[in-house]
Amino acid sequence: MIQSSKRSPLTWLMHITVLFLVVIWTVPTAGLFISSIRDKDQLSVSGWWTALSVSEQRMVSRTTIPKEPVQENGLYVLKGNVFEEGKSGLITRFGASSLKPEAFTSGTKTELKKGLTLIVLENGDYVMTSPKAFKGRGKRIFYTAEIPPRFTLDNYREVLSAEGLGKSFINSLTVTIPATIIPILVAAFAAYALAWMKFPGRAILIATVVGLLVVPLQMSLIPLLKSYSFIGSIFGVGSKGYIGIWLAHTGFGLPLAIYLLRNYIASLPREIIESARVDGATDFDIFRKIILPLSFPALASFAIFQFLWVWNDLLIAMVFLGNSADELVLTGQLRELLGSRGGNWEILTASAFITIIIPLCVFFGLQRFLVRGLLTGSVK
Repeated sequence: MIQSSKRSPLTWLMHITVLFLVVIWTVPTAGLFISSIRDKDQLSVSGWWTALSVSEQRMVSRTTIPKEPVQENGLYVLKGNVFEEGKSGLITRFGASSLKPEAFTSGTKTELKKGLTLIVLENGDYVMTSPKAFKGRGKRIFYTAEIPPRFTLDNYREVLSAEGLGKSFINSLTVTIPATIIPILVAAFAAYALAWMKFPGRAILIATVVGLLVVPLQMSLIPLLKSYSFIGSIFGVGSKGYIGIWLAHTGFGLPLAIYLLRNYIASLPREIIESARVDGATDFDIFRKIILPLSFPALASFAIFQFLWVWNDLLIAMVFLGNSADELVLTGQLRELLGSRGGNWEILTASAFITIIIPLCVFFGLQRFLVRGLLTGSVK
């Protein structure tokens, strides 16, 4: 009798942990996308999880006084709709004073001061009458309405049509691509040397690399900027430019890159390396023809981390590039856009989702190598 195999508790724990990680990463991203396509009025009063339900909003509208007065039955009349063009809802309560914004139910004809009357229907249509001609600014109408779910792409249109966004997108790519490739090239050579080449002080260098992993970026940023400015003044190079930011990101990314690649390369079978040396291959030949092809998963893993970090960076970009319109990266440009608009949530959510589109494409394109690159080398 063959007994059915049972999964161990550790396997179940691993599956639950993976599911938990997927959920805590997916839910915020889904919420961000839903918020970015919601109407700005609904977004400001309710969370994204209520996007498919009717929301109750308290708003104010102002009547429009025509150039030529309109009279009916001896009274001056104003007609219109409290909702903005293209929007609709169900009016439940209304009022003519901020002290009593819900004084009357929809469809009720109310008597106001100085002989004014006002009626607001459920669909938002209003009629205001007066024994005298309307002058000055229009009267305010306060109302409470049940608004159906609204989805729009206006938030994206507003962000994408912002001046300078295309230039900042190119600036981000100009910073990110070299700042991802350069550390990989340097770290690959260093990792091979630390893994397979014997020389004095190798253990100290490995310990130094591990120690640099915990150095805070903020603590080393100012000394790095001063050193770069000093060297730039000697060679006649300005303190602001792409070379400085490439070197800065390379310096900050090298410890992690060397650590990951060294662990991976050290786990490769020794027999392959020794056979190549017996055949007369030099270290450079071994590195170029054997190590690099076999290390692609580890290279792709680090490329994901480095690309995400550099693409989302704002601090180093501001320090080494500046804040001028021609030098701003995408994160800086969206920050300026948000600052000029105040604290509008629709701008924030649409901007945030735009910034993660490219990193998401990079991650999903290389994610199959991520786990292989991180785990290979941890056990033999």
